[in-house]
Amino acid sequence: MKKYCLAAALSMAFLAPVAHADTILGLYVGVDGWQSDNSGSFADKGNTAQNFNFEDETFVSYYAALEHPVPLVPNIKLKYTELELNGSSLEGADGFTFGGSNFKPAKDGEVNATVISDLSHVDYILYYEIFDNDLVSIDLGLNAKQFDGQVSVKGDVNTADGKGDTVTETIDFSGFVPLVYGRAEVGLPLTGLSVFFEGSLLAIDDSKVQDYQAGIAWALLDNLAVDMDIKAGYRSMVIELDDIDNVYTNIDASGPFAGIQIHF
Repeated sequence: MKKYCLAAALSMAFLAPVAHADTILGLYVGVDGWQSDNSGSFADKGNTAQNFNFEDETFVSYYAALEHPVPLVPNIKLKYTELELNGSSLEGADGFTFGGSNFKPAKDGEVNATVISDLSHVDYILYYEIFDNDLVSIDLGLNAKQFDGQVSVKGDVNTADGKGDTVTETIDFSGFVPLVYGRAEVGLPLTGLSVFFEGSLLAIDDSKVQDYQAGIAWALLDNLAVDMDIKAGYRSMVIELDDIDNVYTNIDASGPFAGIQIHF
């Protein structure tokens, strides 16, 4: 998936001529580093969700956006977010079932199980510039967030002979989640600084996905050929999936981020 996004970003770069203020085509490319504090639970269909003690992780997110002056045709942005969570089970005095196996509690009342969950995904964003000048810009559109990952649980299980065994259960899942997308940025005159907010949101029945970041950007380089901004802020992601290929999640990943963006 990472190779796919890199190829897409490079293709956009070759297709876009150098242009300032998007008079012909404007290309944005960027990368963020995200220090995330993670918590939550997983389940498969028909079973109770199990809480896990997830490790803090540093993730990478990178993106490319192409803007143009053609009326009614939306701009496009592709964004890849790395999100692989590693953890151990919590509150498992009675054990839990996942992937057809019953992970049993140890003598201390906790289940001896670990989880690796890959929730890395690609955002396909189509948006319009509702307002755009040197001080204020507002974008609105739609986002299709594509998950193509897996949840893998390893631990001790009950067996017919009562001796127990250690097994690994893995469930692959994939699907698209449609979201409403918005972005706003306000410049602070004579400072080279701006504040921004960007987010995608969905809340339908028992599913909820929200992914937003807010922060401040500083124009490190600003000329007719290229702009370069340094960004820092806070990113929060909530992923409550209800039956995506028989997988249920309730994940909260939040923390500070820093990155760089180049505008050709």
